[in-house]
Amino acid sequence: MENMKLNNNLECPMLGLGTFMLSPEDAYTSTLEALKMGYSLIDTANAYVNERAVGRAIKDSGIDRKNIFLSTKIWASEYENENTVEETLERLGVDYVDLLYIHQPAGNWLAGYRMLEKAYREGKAKSIGISNFEGKYMEELETKWEIVPQFIQVEAHPYFTQKELRVTLDKYGIKLMSWYPLGHGDTTLMNELVFAGLGKKYGKTPAQVILRWHTQMGFVVIPGSKNAEHIKDNMDIFDFALTDEEMEQIAKLDKNERYYHRTDEQLVQFANWKPEFEK
Repeated sequence: MENMKLNNNLECPMLGLGTFMLSPEDAYTSTLEALKMGYSLIDTANAYVNERAVGRAIKDSGIDRKNIFLSTKIWASEYENENTVEETLERLGVDYVDLLYIHQPAGNWLAGYRMLEKAYREGKAKSIGISNFEGKYMEELETKWEIVPQFIQVEAHPYFTQKELRVTLDKYGIKLMSWYPLGHGDTTLMNELVFAGLGKKYGKTPAQVILRWHTQMGFVVIPGSKNAEHIKDNMDIFDFALTDEEMEQIAKLDKNERYYHRTDEQLVQFANWKPEFEK
């Protein structure tokens, strides 16, 4: 596994397990399997309603807490709940998280960010981040943060490399964590000839080549799966390296086109929706 150093000198693994859309049962099984295989980064969120399951898997793995990089996200309807950080830690069964995000630029998101800064100062979050903050939201936050975030989590893949956003990120040393890293299962992306050719050259699948591309772009990548073989294969990407020429070939695929298009109406809905947490 390769690590990256964050702008606060904390180290983070380049690849982890994402738990988006995993039921509590599947999140528990996948997290436990991943940790046994050697993963050390696990990403979850209030909104995934599987934090308790992830926490149980971490505990049952028997792995020392300090050897796990645990990431979660505060949901928009929780930004004004002054107890939400403690409640999140309680669900996870931990005293701190390694990375704490606010999940969407919805509702009173500045209050949410202030909560992250407070958690960081108190040691309840070793690093902090923003998820889905792009364009005007990133520009506004840039004028209001007291602590620069360590991470942003956004859609990124070879068809959409976040070129514009990365100009701002590079200015502050903010790292990017990719979601939809394999193009939301788009067979068009997976079937691009360049990935088939590179897969043949290195003895890898197109998905493994794409995941390796992410890490060489400097992105942390968190593919999710409930299939143990896929989880294992996703980690098997650090025994080869794409050349500069090959990275340039892949760069030609960039269409600046995303799969997910969020609307202002959805942001209003996000602020009003309350997750039904596991009991």
